[in-house]
Amino acid sequence: MYHQGMRELQDRYGGRKVADALEKHRKHVEFTPEDKQYIEELPFFFLATSYGDTVDCSIKSGHPGFLEVVRGNQVQWPDYDGNRMYRSLGNILRNPNVGMLFVKFDGESTRIRLSGKAEILEDPSCFVHFPGAQRLIRVTAEYIYYNCPRSVPKMEMIEHSAYLPKEGYTPPIPEWKKRDYIRDIIND
Repeated sequence: MYHQGMRELQDRYGGRKVADALEKHRKHVEFTPEDKQYIEELPFFFLATSYGDTVDCSIKSGHPGFLEVVRGNQVQWPDYDGNRMYRSLGNILRNPNVGMLFVKFDGESTRIRLSGKAEILEDPSCFVHFPGAQRLIRVTAEYIYYNCPRSVPKMEMIEHSAYLPKEGYTPPIPEWKKRDYIRDIIND
């Protein structure tokens, strides 16, 4: 769970015993039933990807249930129409190592972190049950661990994005797709 740089700083600042205790008691390799419920109720999560010198962190969102824990150590979500830069997916294509952060801003919940390997599934039969999905991303966790929520502000959900697909609903066209430098090439 810790690489040499982390260990060096743990030793320098007296944190190794705490880090070892947290790893022993908080790290696990499969989702618990409580983890599954927590994750599947979320309307978003944060995804960190990298390749070479390119590092990216993105928010991924959908209606609760868009995240699915499909096996003891696997989670998946649909990839919807986006800005077509493919920053996260391009990084995954070259480097499957990802970090995920699942957090609720209700003032009570523990944060869950995951480090694992991602794959891009493009067979439509894999994501047919997700309206508007263009592909599916599946992550196999190498480890999952709980993180202290003490610094998470308490916030409330006002409304879901109007751009999220769902059964029987066609999202509006985002403003950026109407810009003069994009609108004529968006469907190329």
